[in-house]
Amino acid sequence: MSQGTINFGETFPTSETKEDQTPAQRVAQLREELERYNHEYYDKSQSLVPDVEYDAKMRELEALEAEFPELRTAESPSEKVGGETLDALPEVTHKVVMLSIKNEYDPAGVLKFTHDVQDKLPPGEKAQWVLELKIDGVAITLHYEKGALVQAITRGNGRKGNDITLNARTIRDIPQTLRQTDERYPVPDHLEVRGEVYMTNEGLSELNEIQKENKKELYANPRNAASGSILLKDPNECAKRPLRMFCHGVGETRELPCRSHVEFLEALASWGLTPTPDYRVYEDPNEAIAFCEEHLENVFDYPFEVDGHVLKLNSFEQRERVGATPKYPKWMIALKFARYEATTRLNDIIVQVGKSGVITPVAELEPVELAGTKVARASLHNLDEIERKDVRIGDYVVVEKAGKIIPHIVRCEIHRRETPLPAYQFPTTCPACGTGLTRDGVFIRCPNSQCPAQWNEKLLFFASRNAMEIKGLGERICEELTQKGLVRSYADLYRLRLEHLLTLERFGEKKAQNLLASIEQSKNRGLARLLTGLAIPHLGAETAQVLAMKFQTMDALLRASKDDFSAVDGVGEIIAESLYQFLSSEEGKNTLDTLRSVGVEMNFVDEYGIYGARLESEKELPLLGQSVVATGKLETFTRDEVEALVKRLGGKTASSVSKNTTFVVAGSDAGSKLAKANALGVPVWNEEAFLRLVREFAPDAEPKKLF
Repeated sequence: MSQGTINFGETFPTSETKEDQTPAQRVAQLREELERYNHEYYDKSQSLVPDVEYDAKMRELEALEAEFPELRTAESPSEKVGGETLDALPEVTHKVVMLSIKNEYDPAGVLKFTHDVQDKLPPGEKAQWVLELKIDGVAITLHYEKGALVQAITRGNGRKGNDITLNARTIRDIPQTLRQTDERYPVPDHLEVRGEVYMTNEGLSELNEIQKENKKELYANPRNAASGSILLKDPNECAKRPLRMFCHGVGETRELPCRSHVEFLEALASWGLTPTPDYRVYEDPNEAIAFCEEHLENVFDYPFEVDGHVLKLNSFEQRERVGATPKYPKWMIALKFARYEATTRLNDIIVQVGKSGVITPVAELEPVELAGTKVARASLHNLDEIERKDVRIGDYVVVEKAGKIIPHIVRCEIHRRETPLPAYQFPTTCPACGTGLTRDGVFIRCPNSQCPAQWNEKLLFFASRNAMEIKGLGERICEELTQKGLVRSYADLYRLRLEHLLTLERFGEKKAQNLLASIEQSKNRGLARLLTGLAIPHLGAETAQVLAMKFQTMDALLRASKDDFSAVDGVGEIIAESLYQFLSSEEGKNTLDTLRSVGVEMNFVDEYGIYGARLESEKELPLLGQSVVATGKLETFTRDEVEALVKRLGGKTASSVSKNTTFVVAGSDAGSKLAKANALGVPVWNEEAFLRLVREFAPDAEPKKLF
């Protein structure tokens, strides 16, 4: 089976291909499969394959037809939009063809698309882009005459659709009459608005429960439910379906009072229609793509299905000049993510106590295969989400995974409840210490700072790589040390003796001595690592490093005011307040006093011999305000040393490449980060180039192997 690459490093299967197939045979096979998928999807509201597999086959067909033009025909799925119209409903010809959207799964493909669009514009004329959510729904168009709804039509095959006016009148987001509430946007005499009819996940659960009671066919997902509902012959039945609509496009319209897409979305809202929510405007498409990748997990916060983002030219005049193909507009593209779903049983809901006391509910699932991995747990985030989705122990739930993010429960299959299930009762006391829980916005917390579960998490974090880096001090050992009463504070770690560790399960003398040696070494990690390890709210490793370089000693930090902290570049008011509160509190002072008493270093330590003099005495900082990413196998120095050198030269490091990255230091086998840098046009330096910079501006840097 052949493989293809999709966004976020996943792989997806394409069709089974025989080695002796000719291009004509392969084209015929792809057309037959795509026609079958289209028929089921558009005409029967059923999805035979995931979108990612469908799109992969369509791209393969388009590539073959481009390579062998003699195989292209007007009837190919690559040339057609949507499905056919239904005989059960009146057929209507669209006055303006309803085209499809070109889909991409690779950010590099989207960037190439935007560059091609920019190249079509005159020199000096800049494209502006609008980023919208891609709603997984059913495309329809609405016609208004003098503000009154006169017709609603499905997309159909793009040229002809079905008249669904009576059904559309039952959808609460579709007003019968438009109103003018903004003098900038008078209602046109004739207006055609296009958008997506959709159903929320909760709406689908409720509908399937009713379908089950009436012994009718159940819907597999919200998109299929919306498609089946909008095409019902009886509008009274359609009115019972929880359909919604977002508007995002314009068709045939006379005297449209808008010159751009943003103005059009504002006008839609002023007329009483519902535009696609949470749109953003970007001058630079790189920033739009970076937002899509960095906020992928946020799409699960919406109550409706989102399968990506759509990037559109903002200017209507520029759209006219850029034009369209017979199937796609040339001014719009979708960046989709691969979505995988599976249904499994929810066996239990457990709660976990974090280091800050937040109680997080976690779903324990019957293990299920999802995107090539076994999934047995999924976060439920908070009590509000459990209540909103009506999640109950014993339910069947739909679990979704997109890209590489953690699995997420999309909805409950309420109709599959064989017997009534009790609503989930969130604990009122901490499962670890019995303290009464408190509400903090959407979070529920254990307020007991001595809670053993919180302490275990804090201890584990204190020993983590970015903090004090105590090798061998894992989760099980932390729990056992706490349970036996051997470690009740950070300082107690440094009071451990061989005889203490030999009482732990599966601990021999050598293992105990290795752990004691690592604990002893951690005393000299220095001020930055110590600040990180103390788990002060909002204070991360990067900011801890900046503060340590600025103040040099813990005593200087203790003497500083909140304003002194917030005056440091990169330290905001929230971090400054949190740090000040910790350092001035009795608990904070006691923690530091006891750590000092066991010999923990509280001055700035130049761990790699790289930082040189104090930051404020540096004469030249060539990387001040710049962001650098290190990737691949480095021969001259370690990744940590590169990061330390970047900070020494005034810059900061990042774990991922974005448009804001100044340059990438790449070794061998750099992989996806190098590919993304090339796609974004971010400069790539080899080790020698970076070393020349270090030699020029930090000649006092160590280690000696650099020189």
